[in-house]
Amino acid sequence: MRRSLLFIPGNNPGMVQNCEVFDSDAVIIDLEDAVSITEKDSARNLVSSFLNAFTPNVEVVIRINGMDTPFYEEDLEKIVTDKIDAIMLPKAHIEDVKNLDVILSKYEEERKLSKKIKIIPIIELCISLIEVDVIASLKRVDGILLGAEDLSKDLEVVRTKEGEEIQYARCRIANACKAYRIDAIDTPFTDTNDKEGLYKDANHSKRLGMNAKSAIHPNQIEVINEVYLPTEKEIIWAQRVMKAKEEAFAKGLGVFSLDGKMVDKPVIENAEKVILKAKKYKVI
Repeated sequence: MRRSLLFIPGNNPGMVQNCEVFDSDAVIIDLEDAVSITEKDSARNLVSSFLNAFTPNVEVVIRINGMDTPFYEEDLEKIVTDKIDAIMLPKAHIEDVKNLDVILSKYEEERKLSKKIKIIPIIELCISLIEVDVIASLKRVDGILLGAEDLSKDLEVVRTKEGEEIQYARCRIANACKAYRIDAIDTPFTDTNDKEGLYKDANHSKRLGMNAKSAIHPNQIEVINEVYLPTEKEIIWAQRVMKAKEEAFAKGLGVFSLDGKMVDKPVIENAEKVILKAKKYKVI
């Protein structure tokens, strides 16, 4: 259950070492797009040294290089430890996720890790979007990120602030993620100076079913965290549902009505999620 995930270049020692001060729910330390080919080794070494020396008080996600490149194996060799929580996999295909699962299982056994490392695939190719329902169902997959910039290129369309060109992708990813109870993570808003645009974009994606958003600059985190929190109206509704449920169950009723509308198991589960998220982020 996340709201914000901040991309941090893996070759930026200042940001890597201070990753937990940015107030994001997770940090994505990037070994892929943010790092040039000539700096791959130094970035891996920097991130590895940081993880060996510190235990960050924030969820740590590592975006490795794609499995269609010669770099991902060294990425995993260097950074798979108990200090990381998830691997973000670019240009994900079904077979890539399955293969990564096998590789991680091997590392977890050999290195006697105390936890299973999750996978967050990035959907940034048309074929990946077609496969997203299956990808969301795979074990270890804990969330899916929409990569709108590359997806727009694959679609041969212009990426816009309005986001009309990614409407279908957002809906498709949100539906797949909600079906398997994992995080639907929206694409970054690339204009880091447009706070109003970010607010509008985040609210739009939330209405489509996204429950979190990635960021490319620390100044975006405050807005994202605010938008993806349950609203006061949502919290009041959820509390009323839970109270009505208790009263109905005490009478032996499995289905009941609230404000003239039927309340059944899916509605109750939705209310429970609202309460859980509000408590996690100390809204109530």
